[in-house]
Amino acid sequence: MRIKKLLLAVFICTFAYGSYSQSTATLFVQSDSGHQLISKNIYGMFSEHLGRDIYDGFWVGENSPIPNKDGIRLDIVNALRKINIPLLRWPGGCFADQYHWMDGIGPKNRRPQTVNTTWGNVTENNAFGTHEFMELCDLLGCKAYIAGNMGSGTVKEMSQWVEYLNSDLESSITKLRKENGRDEAWHVPFWGVGNESWGCGGNMTPEHYADLYRRYASFCHDYPGSPLKKVASGPNGDDIHWMEVLMKNIPHNLMWGVSLHYYTIPTGDWSHKGSATQFGENEYFGTLKRALEMDKVIDHQETVMDKYDPQKKVALAVDEWGVWTDAEPGTNPAFLYQQNSLRDALAAASTLNIFNNHSDRVKMANLAQTVNVLQSLVLTKGAQMVLTPTYYVFDMYKVHQDAMLLPIKLLSPDYVEGNDHIPSVNASASKDSAGVIHISLVNIDPSKTITVRTSFEGTQWQHINGTVLTSANFNDYNSFENPDKVKITNFSNARKEKDELVVNLPPKSVVVLELK
Repeated sequence: MRIKKLLLAVFICTFAYGSYSQSTATLFVQSDSGHQLISKNIYGMFSEHLGRDIYDGFWVGENSPIPNKDGIRLDIVNALRKINIPLLRWPGGCFADQYHWMDGIGPKNRRPQTVNTTWGNVTENNAFGTHEFMELCDLLGCKAYIAGNMGSGTVKEMSQWVEYLNSDLESSITKLRKENGRDEAWHVPFWGVGNESWGCGGNMTPEHYADLYRRYASFCHDYPGSPLKKVASGPNGDDIHWMEVLMKNIPHNLMWGVSLHYYTIPTGDWSHKGSATQFGENEYFGTLKRALEMDKVIDHQETVMDKYDPQKKVALAVDEWGVWTDAEPGTNPAFLYQQNSLRDALAAASTLNIFNNHSDRVKMANLAQTVNVLQSLVLTKGAQMVLTPTYYVFDMYKVHQDAMLLPIKLLSPDYVEGNDHIPSVNASASKDSAGVIHISLVNIDPSKTITVRTSFEGTQWQHINGTVLTSANFNDYNSFENPDKVKITNFSNARKEKDELVVNLPPKSVVVLELK
């Protein structure tokens, strides 16, 4: 009751006296009310046969002088293991609906060469296929999420790929897998039935896709020990009609989840998205505003899903998200290689707070993409590797994986740019299995320190530890020449005042606090 009374008092003061204090935010954490786990799969990744994500990224080949395991680059593997990535989606993306899995199995010198007509018309030699991807997942210690080819593939092709991956029964398909060096099934749980079927995956209507999904999904079988979690190709951003048709027309026992794709375009113009590093405050503001709209998009899609599934049995899987800028000058524009600044880290941290707070419906998310493409965690240049500011956000936020979501109420001052404004501060909180509370805070205001005063209901704590990610400028980034310009440091500007936590949140920063 105390927290409710405090909230009411603050709202009355806000209504009576105008806008809330310009430099103070108030956070209420209901630490005795948690009942919803934050799925670790919200912190998943996505990698596609696009540009230098797979080739010259994850895959360098067995004969490379760069340290590798069977052709898989080990410095990237070690970096991603450190942040506990739980899930990796592959082979696309748009590439998935032109990918025929049998091209990527067997001896490499016998695999056919194809052309990647989606991303730059480059030759695809199929050196990285099913076995290589599953070995990558084993090295990463993560689950696999396969995007199946509905666009140009057949029902039989998709059905047999599931069998190849998941069946230990005797058949010609499992015999083929054994001949290719793998005796036991991999037991892959997550299976996407098509990708962006409203666009590059077939330019379908939602009605046609829903009917086609029912057919394809019916032949993606559960094998002993391998129950599938099938994901339908869901809407593009805030397309309510697409979600409505799928939730109405697809039996809910035939799908584990529905995907959602939402990209943050800094300028709001797909034809000229803006630079990853050369931008001013107006574009900085616009990027963060569009990133925060993820909350509204999820709210709208959840409203439709709740109408048909009030018990929330069908998951929302945001399996493509991130900041999408123009490609770096001098690079192949079809390869989507972009740098990654502090602005991207703030957008990622804010988005992950949104996912955490929607974890009753959002059970999976996959950042696009992992290496050298879009808002990646890792950039490579020959033998060099650099970790991006976004990487460090995932390192800081790994404490939320499979932790109990703590409900919060946040009153934030506004960050004002011209005639527009957005909340300066966003947050999420969780309690892990040892009872430790973690609070992630983002201050997107580039010039103001915000004091966050936090009250708790139902917990006692004595000790505070914290980390912070920030830099001098919002367009600072890590380069191969200066790889540590933006990185995590210890944070000591948090204190206990009686029963309150008081945090001085620096401008343009991400802070994660641990309370014991």
